[in-house]
Amino acid sequence: MLGIVFPGDRETALVTFPDPTPGPGEVIVEMKASGMCGSDLHLYRQPKGGTSVSAAMSKNTEDPATLIRGHEPCGIVAAVGAGVSERLARVGQRVMVHHYWGCAVCGECRTGWTQLCENEAPKMYGTNAHGSHAHYFKVPAQTILPLPDELSFEAGAAIGCGSGTSYGALKRLRMDGGGTIAVFGQGPVGLAGTQFAKAMGARVIALDISDERLAMAKKFGADEIINPAKDDAVSALKDLTHGRGTDAALETSGAVSARLEAIKGLKRWGTGAFVGIGAPTPIDINLDMILRQVTIFGSVTFSAPWQEECARFAVDHKIDVDGIFTHRWALEQADEAYKLLDQQACGKGVFVM
Repeated sequence: MLGIVFPGDRETALVTFPDPTPGPGEVIVEMKASGMCGSDLHLYRQPKGGTSVSAAMSKNTEDPATLIRGHEPCGIVAAVGAGVSERLARVGQRVMVHHYWGCAVCGECRTGWTQLCENEAPKMYGTNAHGSHAHYFKVPAQTILPLPDELSFEAGAAIGCGSGTSYGALKRLRMDGGGTIAVFGQGPVGLAGTQFAKAMGARVIALDISDERLAMAKKFGADEIINPAKDDAVSALKDLTHGRGTDAALETSGAVSARLEAIKGLKRWGTGAFVGIGAPTPIDINLDMILRQVTIFGSVTFSAPWQEECARFAVDHKIDVDGIFTHRWALEQADEAYKLLDQQACGKGVFVM
């Protein structure tokens, strides 16, 4: 089979690997869609021969330069290993994959938060273990989640990380009660946040420095849009909320300026969720949090049960998850695909097989 690897210095390579076979408790997923995620860029941009993110996360990682990338898998079960119950996976089943695996016995793993495993460095497929940018993908059967018939494979891939990440943060923000939320960054994660927050009944203010992405946000239901490159974001948020600030903020870009604006744009008693990975950010805890009764939290993707719940939510609320895709690629187009993603100016890309 073919798989995409990152040799370093913004290069991709298409490498031939042996077709995987399932061991006990494992399944092989025939890939139909593998989404491209902004977090892939941290790995794509690594220098050749440098200290890799993969190596830092696991002592037993594959060589980063020969590791199959991609962590938004969706496809059909092609084979199952010994001991796999049909209640977990069956050949021909349409599935998503929770793209982490840990010890399977600690409290975090047993509740579906395997990325927070208490006993060992978790496998993060596409980061420190072979991922989904390939024709086939071998994973533990417990990572398999059903893909509703109403959703495309591409939608399932998006829910597998980018869209699901926004859903997980919004769930913790409790946006199902409405209110006004500022969504900072309208890349794939932020656009999904705009979609889901609107479906939850919120008034959505979308922010991005790209007019093209703001136009997409408006299409997906944003009530108001702000370009911080043209207008003072905090002042604009206050103007749109009668001087109070927003009830909630979702920051997806990881930009230091956006993080600070998200906090300062909140009302007293407001709550901010941060999902974008970026540089360290100086926060005045006294003035910006304590004296304003502001709550800030970080949110790392979602649990396996929340991923399945997100898919059902998308079906029940008729959310156009596919609408965030602006580019569909073949594996052989990896170089062109990642060069475009590296510009961070388009919607979401996905490899389809």
